[in-house]
Amino acid sequence: MPAIQKSGWNLMTQIRQEVKLRDGKVIVRGQIGMRKTVKSADIVLYHKPNLPLAVIEAKANKHEIGKGMQQGLDYARLLEVPFVFASNGDGFIFHDKTNPSQLETEIQLSDFPTPEQLWQKYCAYRGYTAAQLPLITQDYHDDGSGKTPRYYQLQAINKTIEAVSLGKNRMLLVMATGTGKTYTAFQIIWRLWKARQKKRILFLADRNILVDQTR
Repeated sequence: MPAIQKSGWNLMTQIRQEVKLRDGKVIVRGQIGMRKTVKSADIVLYHKPNLPLAVIEAKANKHEIGKGMQQGLDYARLLEVPFVFASNGDGFIFHDKTNPSQLETEIQLSDFPTPEQLWQKYCAYRGYTAAQLPLITQDYHDDGSGKTPRYYQLQAINKTIEAVSLGKNRMLLVMATGTGKTYTAFQIIWRLWKARQKKRILFLADRNILVDQTR
């Protein structure tokens, strides 16, 4: 963690530890049910809250430096981020999906990338233009409760916003019952409105209680 902070990462807004991604799988044997271990990333780095850039998996110093890489890659796939770091405290193995010619390199603690370096690489990887960035980087609504989107909600919100930033006008999101459709829709609407991309937005629902959830 000290090496990351020394590179300029803000502990309050850009670094989250023990980020829960998935509840453990439920196993039922007869009348007994149990849940497997929750999947949590050791550290996730963000450009700003809810815009993830990288996953870091840290292991004890007795392990080899790249011990947590496969685990980190699994978490990066869920978050759809191109950067993964594995460390045992002596250095980092840096997996950089934006550089296919050299996917993994070993770097010293002092050479950990700055927030701006990773953000620029991420923008180039995603093909963002300057015109897209005001909407793509628009803040999420924060009610002060500490609630954050689940990884699939994050993807749904960010991908929709990205599509709108490209000028697309027709999109369809399909989400199962209980996965937070109202919350997801609200965050999309909030970001579009705050970025002044849309002046009038119609929210339709088949029950009043669903509309009330957005208040």
